[in-house]
Amino acid sequence: MNNIETIEAPVSPGMAAVDEAVRKSYEHGFITDIETEVMPPGLSEEVVRRISAKKDEPEWMTEWRLAAYRHWLTMTPPEWARLKIAPIDFQAISYFAAPKKNQPKSLDEVDPKLLATFDKLGVPLHERARLAGVAVDAVFDSVSVGTTFKKELNAAGVIFCSFSEAVREHPELIKQYLGSVVPVGDNYFAALNSAVFSDGSFVFVPKGVRCPMELSTYFRINARDTGQFERTLIIVEDGAQVSYLEGCTAPMRDENQLHAAVVELVALTTARSSIRPCRTGIRATRTASAASTTS
Repeated sequence: MNNIETIEAPVSPGMAAVDEAVRKSYEHGFITDIETEVMPPGLSEEVVRRISAKKDEPEWMTEWRLAAYRHWLTMTPPEWARLKIAPIDFQAISYFAAPKKNQPKSLDEVDPKLLATFDKLGVPLHERARLAGVAVDAVFDSVSVGTTFKKELNAAGVIFCSFSEAVREHPELIKQYLGSVVPVGDNYFAALNSAVFSDGSFVFVPKGVRCPMELSTYFRINARDTGQFERTLIIVEDGAQVSYLEGCTAPMRDENQLHAAVVELVALTTARSSIRPCRTGIRATRTASAASTTS
């Protein structure tokens, strides 16, 4: 009988890391027990108006949303290649959910349960434990609950805030660039997002400025039977530089939840930017596009 020697091929560090990640249990599957305002399921023009009213948006923003919704009604859902995904019932989704105690004027006023949630996710927001060199905009369900290092960034001329705040404080930039990279009619989910987007981040880096720290947005879905519709707009002027990272997690549930996001990057002429998405434990559709233009 021949003796057969078995030699195990060495495992590369990369494959070892993949194997470890696959075997690791999902550590972000917890649910935060917090009182939440949830809009009843369903999608209509009235729902779009209610979302806009919840966010105290000006009339021009409401009309932009309604035009997107009417266009979405004329479109058909995509047929995914090689994927068996059941049709989405868009009338069974709630399009807005927010903690009832969600009007903090500063991070010091943020609900302790929310601070504890982001601590557990590895994204501390309170001053004593903030991530060094990383500014974070934390979004919980449909609203931003806080943004770190805003004063430090403002001193450098960099604007980093929630999209909702940008609509109120920087309407001229929103009007100029919203939908300029990903138009409403770009695709089915871009149109849906344009109608019902809840929150996301806004970044503006002026000409010749190198952003002094990395920027990051962390999206957390918590409420059941809801969708999260991020809208992020990043504008980097001529000769400016910025690095931006996204993360998103959700609880472990038997039901699917929809995260349909749009990220627009406007890089003017010689601007430099880096965008890194990182999503865990959620089924997402995402349209991320960049445009380099001459100012």
